[in-house]
This record gives sequence, C-alpha cells and structure tokens, in this order.
Amino acid sequence: MLNRLRDFFSQFFASDSGKGAMTHSTYGSLAGFGGFGGNPIRPNRLAEFDHRLMYAILGLLIFGMVMVYSASVALPDSPKYANYKPTHFLVRHVVSLCIAAFAAVCVFQVPLQMWQRLAPLMFVITLIMLMLVLIPGVGKGVNGARRWLPLYFMNLQPSEVMKVVALLYAADFTVRKQEFMQRFSRGFLPMGIAMAFVGVLLLLEPDMGAFMVIVAIAFGILFLGGVNAKVFFGLCGIMLMAFVGLIYSSDYRRERFFAYLNPWEEKNALGKAYQLSHSLIAFGRGELSGVGLGGSVEKLHYLPEAHTDFLLAVIGEELGFIGVASVIFAFAFIVHRAFSIGAQAIALDRVFAGLVAKGVGIWLGVQVFINMGVNLGLLPTKGLTLPLMSYGGSGIMMNCIGLAILMRVDFESREMMRGSTSSGVRK
Repeated sequence: MLNRLRDFFSQFFASDSGKGAMTHSTYGSLAGFGGFGGNPIRPNRLAEFDHRLMYAILGLLIFGMVMVYSASVALPDSPKYANYKPTHFLVRHVVSLCIAAFAAVCVFQVPLQMWQRLAPLMFVITLIMLMLVLIPGVGKGVNGARRWLPLYFMNLQPSEVMKVVALLYAADFTVRKQEFMQRFSRGFLPMGIAMAFVGVLLLLEPDMGAFMVIVAIAFGILFLGGVNAKVFFGLCGIMLMAFVGLIYSSDYRRERFFAYLNPWEEKNALGKAYQLSHSLIAFGRGELSGVGLGGSVEKLHYLPEAHTDFLLAVIGEELGFIGVASVIFAFAFIVHRAFSIGAQAIALDRVFAGLVAKGVGIWLGVQVFINMGVNLGLLPTKGLTLPLMSYGGSGIMMNCIGLAILMRVDFESREMMRGSTSSGVRK
C-alpha cells in the first residue's frame, strides 16, 4: 500500500502541465485502496479538483514544517528537553505529516454519500472516545489537562476528531431535519443537547478552546441550513452568557481573562500573561520583514509552546509583517474556496456536501482567528493550535482529513457538472 501511495505522488508531481494529469498506472495504484463503497475514480477524472486550493494547503504544510523546526531547534538546551535531539520535534512532525497525507488520500476516495450515512455512528463513537480520555489509566494527561488517548504510533486527541465528526453530523442533521428547521423543539434543541453533552466532556478535560470551535462549526452549519433566525440569535446570546459564566466561575479562567486585558502589568507579565507578553515582544521585534529565519530570540526559552500554540509569534519575529500577512492571505484563500465550493454544491442540489464544505470553512476560519487573536493579544489565551502549521499529530491529521473531504466535494461537483456518474454522484 505504501508503494501505491508513493507511486501516486510521484506520478502527480511528475505532470508536465502542472494540472495533475494522471497515468493509467497511477490510477491502478489509487484504485487498489480507493474502493470505499463507490466506483473507483477514473484516470481521466482524477485531475478534476481545485489545484490552487491544493497548492495553498501544501504551501502551509511545508512552511509550517520549516517553522516548527525553527521554533523547536533550541528546546534541547533546557533541562525539560535535555534528552532530546535538536531534530526531535521536526522528525515527529514529518512523521505526522506523512500519516496525515496518507489519511487524506484515503479519505478523498470516500464518496460524500458514505460520510452522510456514517455521520450518526461516528458521532456516537467519538463521544465514547471523549469519555475514555477522562478515565484514569486510559487517557493521557499533560500539563494538568487530560486530552489524549495513547496509541502505538501517536497520541490521538479525540477533541480534534470531534471537529470533523461534529461537522459531518451537523450537516447530516440539517439535511434530515430540513422541514423542521423553523421549529425550536425539533430543529435546534436536539443539536443543542448534543453539543451540550460534548461541551460537558470537553470542559472536564478541560479544553474550552476546542469546545468553542466545535460549537461554532455545528451552529454555523445550522444557521446556513436555515434554522429559525430569531431562535438562533436568541440562543447565541444565551450561550454567550453561559461562556461568561464559565469564565467567572473559574478562578483560573477569570485571572487569565483579566491578565489578557492588561498583559504589561508586572503581576500579569510574570504570571498569567507571560506567554502573551513575550508573544507581543516577538511581533514587535519582527517589524516589517523580520530578523531572519532562525534568528528568533523569543523561542530561546522565553516564549513557552513556541512550536505549538504560539508558532505565529515566531513567524512574526523571524519573517515580520510580510510573513504573517502571507499566512493570513493563504488561510483567507482556503476559507474563501471552501465557501465557494459549498455554494456550488448547494446550487447543484447537493445540500449535505455543500454544508460540509462550508463547515470546513467555518472550522478553519474560527480556529485560525482564535489562534491569531491569542498570539496578537486580541483574545484571551486559549490552547488552540494554528491549523496545518503548528506541531501536533492529531491536529495536523484531522486538518488534512477535513480538507480532503472539502476537495472531494469539489471533485464530485465537477463530476456532476460534466454529467458523469463515475464518482457515485447522482445526476
């Protein structure tokens, strides 16, 4: 199977035209592991997807790999990572990228109809995974949070899996309950209860950042699917008050929130706002063009988690405003394409696929906004990574899976517009 995957990529990037032309042998390699409940993809159809979108995704993945190495290369100098090699995080990140690429290629083969059928079952299974994380001896805890299930080859974070699953489940729910979208009891309440249950499990980990993203995905899809606007905005107000209540009910969250409002006060700068203050120093040092790749000072044990949550700060310091603006532009392009692909699918009467595509756009847009807002001091500090770029196996893998589903939506829409049924899309 690995040989087939290698042949696929070698044939794809060997295309002279740059348009992803596929040979018959490449198709044979793909078809060997691509028959997930639908007809295999024909070689003359495999190029039918958005290549600019693919290049933007690959660009962010490669750039992220470079910046993860730059941000983590000095970590072995500290006692905490004394036994690590300078390339430790780079190697692990490359392995995660390989696993993510393999998963994405496999997911791209799955027709959207199958994702729709499996969505409720996947939601239940992921809920069980979120419960397993909380069991001592089963879930793995790091820095006071219990969010991971240790596997042989990586630590799986169920909250990352839930982002994709909630997206699929919300889209399926909206399609199934379309005639009840104007009713509170049958159009909004069931999804609200489901998200409340997810929220309880995530807050027990705790992982409030992931909960906010998941809620934004699910309710964003409901809004796009036609839920009653008055009910939606009314409950959004209630949820906002609930989040405020969560902040005030926890001394830790309350202190972090007020520290973010005044990070330069001595008590905050040396305490709850320590990461934020050093992140802002990094951006200030970067100015327009940065201090140069590898030249960051803040990554030298001043800025904690520089290779994960605060990777953008290292980019800002080393590559300046130009580097940060390039990253923002790339993500804006991906989100724009996600909504455009979703609109095209809905225009073709493929509502589930269209909502899924727009849901991917909501997911990436919200998470990128929160991560960048935290790095720039616009939002309170939350433990959310920068999609496609930050170090983290589960996050990278689920980002790639979500984008593979997005590209599958685009592929099937193009197939339908060509009048083809080879991909399992009905005319």
